[in-house]
Amino acid sequence: MKFGAHLPVMDFGDQPFTLAHLLEYASTARRLGLEMLCANDHVVFDVAWLDGPSALAAALDASGDMTLATTVALAAVRGPVVAAKSLAALDRLSGGRVVAAVGPGSSAADYRSVGLVFDERFVGRFYSTEGIELLPLPTQPGGPPIWIGSWGSDTGLQRVARLGDGWLASAYNTTPDLFADAWTRLGEHLTGQGKDPGTFPNGLATMWFYITDDRSDADRILRGRVLRAVHRPEDVLRDRLPIGPAAAFVERLTAFKDAGVKYVMVWPVADECRQLELFCERVVSEMAG
Repeated sequence: MKFGAHLPVMDFGDQPFTLAHLLEYASTARRLGLEMLCANDHVVFDVAWLDGPSALAAALDASGDMTLATTVALAAVRGPVVAAKSLAALDRLSGGRVVAAVGPGSSAADYRSVGLVFDERFVGRFYSTEGIELLPLPTQPGGPPIWIGSWGSDTGLQRVARLGDGWLASAYNTTPDLFADAWTRLGEHLTGQGKDPGTFPNGLATMWFYITDDRSDADRILRGRVLRAVHRPEDVLRDRLPIGPAAAFVERLTAFKDAGVKYVMVWPVADECRQLELFCERVVSEMAG
């Protein structure tokens, strides 16, 4: 299992949204040996949200040789041509380090903000790429690999198998058992498409976390920071997010590893740089040992 870190583009409380903070976080993730630096994408949200592709571009130099990933980019909301142009530029400027994870998104507000009908987000009648050549080309031949986001519906997994170079799932929308079932089903779809399930990459995004041995501190973080920003029942978030002791985090990641997860993208919800350090010191090292 390999690990990456989400950039702090979402305001769980007291988020400064400064370049200095963003670069410190990216530098910390690189120093700790995390392999991927990610940015989620929303145009509008219930809490403040820094533009994801812009944040990745700003952190390009501080990220060193880390892979840069969108998790996921809302290509339908941004427009596929504009999204492709932006990701090609990021790949070019980074020397070919981009993974372009894309998906339809789950927020009707994003679609409403750009005048699109949310229920028509899978209908291909809004855009045309006929006669368009986007230059300069990305550094990677054929462009960055395209991972497709899906929470595990059969329709979504068929789309991943048909069109994708990888699958991106969501940590707070699945469990090890649900992931294992979806991974098995995806393997069948991949085989049907002539693709090898054994070499097909997958990742688990939005693994929001906070490591603490203090139960009251964990409750404070969950209720005061996560619940106000994430639209899920408290019992679901408590069950699915590693907010609490490091040992419980190790246990959850081990279960996901056994279920077939290859990459996990973690996202500290407070004291971000110190929490990344604790994650590597107390979780990654334990799994490696």
